[in-house]
Amino acid sequence: MATRLSRVLMGTFPQLRYEPTAKRVRASLNRTAVVDSLQAWLVWEPRRITPVFAVPEHELLAGLSAPALPAASAGVHPFALRQGAAPTSLDPSTAFGNHTIAGEEFDVVTAAATASRAAFRPEDPDLAGYIVLDFAAFDWREDDEEIIGHPRDPFHRVDIRASSVDVEVALDGVTLARTNGAQMLYETMLPVRYYIPPADVRLDLLEESPKRTVCPYKGQARYWSYPGSAQGRNLAWSYDRRYLDAAQIHGLISFFNERVDLTVDGILQPRPVSPWSRPGGAGAR
Repeated sequence: MATRLSRVLMGTFPQLRYEPTAKRVRASLNRTAVVDSLQAWLVWEPRRITPVFAVPEHELLAGLSAPALPAASAGVHPFALRQGAAPTSLDPSTAFGNHTIAGEEFDVVTAAATASRAAFRPEDPDLAGYIVLDFAAFDWREDDEEIIGHPRDPFHRVDIRASSVDVEVALDGVTLARTNGAQMLYETMLPVRYYIPPADVRLDLLEESPKRTVCPYKGQARYWSYPGSAQGRNLAWSYDRRYLDAAQIHGLISFFNERVDLTVDGILQPRPVSPWSRPGGAGAR
């Protein structure tokens, strides 16, 4: 019997997962090195869709101490992986401290700074000797390149293809964009995104938002809202130019399929279910 690979991957989300990486992984806290490792692992806690780094404890260049402060209250943001499924997976915006396995938290301490509860020692024999680190607490590099958002997932791919299909974006009956020159972005287990030239977007109907998010594959995103609708907050985005492998979408604008009426070659597309289905959801994809 054949197996659909996406179902295999989704079936692992309730499990603790890890994968070694061959990259040189470095992290710093206020410009002080805390990690420089060729033995790092990527770790996905149960229900998490994005990884963090774990490194051998003996390679840490900083100290670990019992947490000096009580755990901060941090929201958990569950979502459904697909239409009709229970919201059991965790939105990438869910804070590091919401651990879904047993283990011990630590502060990471250097001579000049402390990262509160930024280290976690899992109680799992397969991760024995490794410390999991909060990506958001440090500045990271893979080899000599800065990485942002979270580590890149080796099982996650982004492909961009030029297209001449007719694409129309509307909300509450108002057309916000229309083009036959979109760049179509295909990303593993995510909806197709249509990146549209600004000349084909009704920017006169949109307002630039102060919201900014980061994607480890595409860069930093800035947003636009459509004030003509209650559902129009942070509805569209465009990425900066930091990553050459996203050059085909530099300067282009995409809309959340989850929250607009998207028509492709005359066919209205169903709105997908994802972490971005609600206006306050995760960052751009």
